[in-house]
Amino acid sequence: MASKQEKFTVGDYLAERLTQIGIHQYFHVPGDYNLVLLDKLEDHSDLVGIGCANELNCSMAAEGYARANGPSACVVTFSVGALSAFNGTGSAYSENLPLILISGAPNTNDFGQHHILHHTLGTTDFTYQLEMAKKITCCAVAIPRAADAPRLIDRALRAAILARKPAYIEIPCNLANAACVRPGPVSAVTDHVMSDTAALEAAGKCAAEYLDGKLKPVILVGPKLRRAGAEKELLKLAEAMGCAVAVQPAAKGMFPEDHKQFVGIFWGQVSTCGAESILHWADAILCVGTVFNDYSTVGWTAMPDIPLMTAEIDHVTFPGAHFSRVRLAEFLARLATQVTHNDSTMVEYGRLRPDPVLVHTAAPGDVLTRKETSRQIQQLVDEKTTVFVETGDSWFNGIQLKLPRGAQFEIEMQWGHIGWSIPAAFGYSIRHPERRTIIVIGDGSFQVTAQEVSQMVRYNLPIIILLMNNRGYTIEVEIHDGAYNRIKNWDYAMLIQAFNSTDGKAKGLRADTAGELADAIKVATANKGGPTLIECTIDQDDCSKELITWGHFVASANARPPKGGGYDD
Repeated sequence: MASKQEKFTVGDYLAERLTQIGIHQYFHVPGDYNLVLLDKLEDHSDLVGIGCANELNCSMAAEGYARANGPSACVVTFSVGALSAFNGTGSAYSENLPLILISGAPNTNDFGQHHILHHTLGTTDFTYQLEMAKKITCCAVAIPRAADAPRLIDRALRAAILARKPAYIEIPCNLANAACVRPGPVSAVTDHVMSDTAALEAAGKCAAEYLDGKLKPVILVGPKLRRAGAEKELLKLAEAMGCAVAVQPAAKGMFPEDHKQFVGIFWGQVSTCGAESILHWADAILCVGTVFNDYSTVGWTAMPDIPLMTAEIDHVTFPGAHFSRVRLAEFLARLATQVTHNDSTMVEYGRLRPDPVLVHTAAPGDVLTRKETSRQIQQLVDEKTTVFVETGDSWFNGIQLKLPRGAQFEIEMQWGHIGWSIPAAFGYSIRHPERRTIIVIGDGSFQVTAQEVSQMVRYNLPIIILLMNNRGYTIEVEIHDGAYNRIKNWDYAMLIQAFNSTDGKAKGLRADTAGELADAIKVATANKGGPTLIECTIDQDDCSKELITWGHFVASANARPPKGGGYDD
């Protein structure tokens, strides 16, 4: 339903379009340049504004909402707000998420009158924010007059939906309430772009022929698979091929881990379940939505050493062939009807599969360790659980979890911003309050965005936060140690009381032993009225062997001496 107001405005147009593309909660921090716009959004009966503690957290909450919903929206004020929100927008760009960053802007009259305004750089040029936004979005528009609003808003929204990237919309404070026409059919914004028929047919035929000429094909799944909405089509293709299927760490959970063809996480020297062995044995690798960067390749040491067939969101490439305008889901569905069943890699995997790891259960009085914490977290994960793992050793602990079908796993490996998981999980839970959301985070990361726990309290979200307190940035220690990796310790469990004030229902607990953690988890699962933070105290040197190995090779990659003369070469 549109705005309650009889006069239809630019703000009403934006609100109506946001709901039409599936956004029903938006995240905001108020500032004088966006207040009238926030009024117009609030007037819409199908939109709910969710306040955030600051603009960094606001943008990352919108990033988390996008993981759950698809499109999301973040509304901030000019310059002091938007420049902070650019961080989460950058995350959305790198993680292929259609976040709509909406910024208020100065009154249009101030542009022509050369005024110097607050919240700006102190010059009369106000275009710098738009120019910066162009670098981190797929489409950035600034509305100069009300008559241009429908065209520019629609352009930005459609670009974000099609590209699965963020878009930027700048609305001057005196235009939010300016008269505007009503929107036309939303299909003009949301209509799906199909593959080129001839290109799709040729890609499927050539890809099937290419794979038929190989003896040992495998499938490697990357994080763009989910962004393209192609998980069901991948499953059909995998079963048609009958081959081994591995996933990159950022794609954990995108292929069922209880499926007979799942062979683990391919992450070079820190792979799980023998995935590295079967990938290196293969003579053809179909890469579906993969991302090969320095982190996913362990400092460039784990790039596959054979030519790859890569299926991206909108194109397919393999040795001797390239096909543009081929949508990933349609390509996988087409290829599933054309491939020949070949289970040779599964037969070989039966020989390579490592024996199950025996998990030691600590006695209740034993000092808490990272391994025991991971063991108890595993018991929390069911088909209705979503696990957020923070940058750091939490990545490696989370990768070891076994996900039942239906469980979701969220990680920010491309952007890698410490502190991301707190606001992102908040945004995700706003969209999916029915799921059990678990955050695994280190103490250093928590200190970056801790304020957003107060919003979890405010909205009564029963998120469980397992905070690994080892008094420092352990991931940085393993890459390159120094005194700067030590941080001031907090009483994290007690901090929750500050967020509660007089009306909150959050709980803060501390666990020093295995038994105390087990008791704390029982309290957390019973607390339905708000978040529960469990401070897990572990030794500073207690980190995974995988982090140590990974950190060594990433450090070596960072330390490579220059071979050229710089950027101008």
